[in-house]
Amino acid sequence: MRSKSGAARNQRKKRIFKAAKGFVGGRRRLLKSVKETLLRAGMFAFRDRRAKKRSFRRLWIVRVSAAAEMRGLRYSRFIHGLKLAGIGLDRKSLSEIAIHDPETFDAITARVRAEVEKADAAVAAAERPRSRPEPRPIPRCPT
Repeated sequence: MRSKSGAARNQRKKRIFKAAKGFVGGRRRLLKSVKETLLRAGMFAFRDRRAKKRSFRRLWIVRVSAAAEMRGLRYSRFIHGLKLAGIGLDRKSLSEIAIHDPETFDAITARVRAEVEKADAAVAAAERPRSRPEPRPIPRCPT
């Protein structure tokens, strides 16, 4: 006797329809539409999980930038100073510290500022003044 895949098919359809909970109309009731909708939803979910990471990073950068600017440092110099000072905090942690513990952020900023100024002094000492030749006068056309 031929065996039909009745139980397995019903289980698969049941699982698919269960995943379509909350969809409207045929997107919830018709197997073909449900499959298409679930495939599309999965693609959006995959894309937006990555977009969420990007948008949170942008938010943290804005927060850290604002906190650093309030203390007189540009964001790029602040991050550079963190690397010079060997402070391994990420942007999420810095954002939380800036919001919930301003005294600690002040201490971090002071250490960063000291490292940046030390690096600037080293760069200034390494630079030697260059003597530039006088620019040649621009020849004028007789009119």
